[in-house]
Amino acid sequence: MFKHECYLSKEACRKARLARDPRFDGQFFIGVRTTKIYCRSVCPAVSPKEENVCYFDSAVQAANAGLRPCLRCRPDSAPLSYAWKGTQTTLERAKGLIDNGALCGTESMSIESLSERLGISSRYLRKLFSEKLGTSVKRYAQYRQLMLAKQLLHQTKLSITQVAYAAGFSSIRRFNEVFKDELKLTPSALRKSRAKPIELDSERVQTSSQCLPVALRVQFSFRPPLAWQQLHDFYHVRAVKEMEWLDGRQSYGRSFTLNGVSGYFDAKLDSGNNLFNVDIVLEKESGLTELSAIIGNIRRVLDLDANVQQIDSALTALKPLSALIIPGLRLPGVWSTFEAGCRAVLGQQVSIVQASKLLNQLVLTYGEKRLIGEKLVTLFPSPETIATAELTELKMPGARKRALNALGQFVCDNPNAELEHWLSVKGIGPWTVAYAKMRGMSHPDILLCGDLVVKKRVLGLYQAAGEGSPNSNDYGLITQSLAKQVSPWGSYLTFQLWSL
Repeated sequence: MFKHECYLSKEACRKARLARDPRFDGQFFIGVRTTKIYCRSVCPAVSPKEENVCYFDSAVQAANAGLRPCLRCRPDSAPLSYAWKGTQTTLERAKGLIDNGALCGTESMSIESLSERLGISSRYLRKLFSEKLGTSVKRYAQYRQLMLAKQLLHQTKLSITQVAYAAGFSSIRRFNEVFKDELKLTPSALRKSRAKPIELDSERVQTSSQCLPVALRVQFSFRPPLAWQQLHDFYHVRAVKEMEWLDGRQSYGRSFTLNGVSGYFDAKLDSGNNLFNVDIVLEKESGLTELSAIIGNIRRVLDLDANVQQIDSALTALKPLSALIIPGLRLPGVWSTFEAGCRAVLGQQVSIVQASKLLNQLVLTYGEKRLIGEKLVTLFPSPETIATAELTELKMPGARKRALNALGQFVCDNPNAELEHWLSVKGIGPWTVAYAKMRGMSHPDILLCGDLVVKKRVLGLYQAAGEGSPNSNDYGLITQSLAKQVSPWGSYLTFQLWSL
């Protein structure tokens, strides 16, 4: 029954589960032979005897071994974990697309289409899933649907029909069948057994029409440490009025549009329980079809699934930077690569304050205002709008305005193009593309060597460490060495340097 061994040592897993160490939450799962359930490392239940447990890299491996998820610690709520992040990028991209609903719902793609998008054969994709996860592509997709449904049943007031809809099932009958077959109980039985659902701050949930707004609150767990103060400050300096908001020191929210669905979210930190309470409000109930993708993107923007122990360990090994590393620093993402690209163009050769002013002018002039639920928000301008915008309000060189227009037009014409293809747009260079990857895709391995702040701080640190007075020629050799040493976590080093 228990085929797959955990990549962590058995002793490390034993110590982590007995200590209920939240730093390992989602990095491995505990299968219990006697009860035939699987748990997170933070499960509050009485710890089973060591001879009765087995450890798994992922929840899907435990499920494939015939185990059921624990109803107390709810493995569906654990942070995701990518042990191979930075090395198996194709598998990570595939999992990300599937997690966001690529293979389910009315607009689902086939496995062959998914493989084509990834630039590999369907046979190789199936091989990757079999070797790394011990399951098929289709079964993994179904598992992710079930885990999202289970989370929504536990945490929200959405009806069972709405939950099935949001999780990507085409019919309530199919949803009930798969749920019962895999989890050994019905959705209605699970809902009856749950604790009281999380209440919204105000009652905004509307369910009588596909055209009315819908609101829900979910909890997003993360592995500590989390350097929230630095993340909060980073967002605060660059926040756009009416599009982003930071109420107090423990929250971040913003409006969004994804695949035609508009809404906003408010994420409030509960540091004591290592989670965020996230309110999500969608303009229309029909937008629930994109809920999986929206949840995935919020987690990415806040970088909640980072393996911070591994990242911090790699960064602290760098001398002379080790003593200055901020534990738990995450990547503050933005909602889309297009938005990240626009931010990069506006930020070229100007201060952060000036770049923020330009960004606010751009969004408040060309962004669409929407009343979503009870909140009036502004959405980031679409590529179509930027492509034809006059941009006369922006006090910056004409060449940069034309680059924005051209980028908008290129994205309109090539919505699924790889970001490297942006280099064909006049005025878009490698720094802009790298920045868009780092903040719009949360790519983990982007060391922005060409960034002036990064260059100044690297040279200053090496000089302070008694490495002489490095010049520009030395800088190239230094950053080549740094990039090699820190890979695949170059983006985290970039943000560490920006945060000094």
